[in-house]
Amino acid sequence: LLLDPCPLGTAGATLAGAEGETRYEKFLRQHVDSPRTSTLAAHRYCETMLARRRVIGPGRPCKPSNTFVHAPPAELVAACSQAPDPATGFQSTPSALSLTMCRLRGGDTRPPCNYRARQAQQHVRVACRDGLPVHLAGTYTAP
Repeated sequence: LLLDPCPLGTAGATLAGAEGETRYEKFLRQHVDSPRTSTLAAHRYCETMLARRRVIGPGRPCKPSNTFVHAPPAELVAACSQAPDPATGFQSTPSALSLTMCRLRGGDTRPPCNYRARQAQQHVRVACRDGLPVHLAGTYTAP
């Protein structure tokens, strides 16, 4: 059940960011979209997904950036079994994953939030707790 790739299907608590949400569930809600959701207007993917996943919303500032990973949660969990980077302490996915990187257009963090979406294939760096990813620390292209 922890590896449910679609937290939207669970009783709504995960979607709304309820108090009972674990850090791993929050990570899934904010960063995992597998398989990638096809939105009616592709150029609105970031705005649609960030609102749908309650990352942005009424009365909240726009998040400067957010990355969605289009891979099963198990591929991110696999990063937690890798040796941590000695410099940062973060762990990386063994392979490059399909991503959509969302960056806020302009400097204003007040809604309405407008994002630029960029597709990429990159490794993902995560912070893990109890063998599960709880924070997406960044992405990189392997040398």
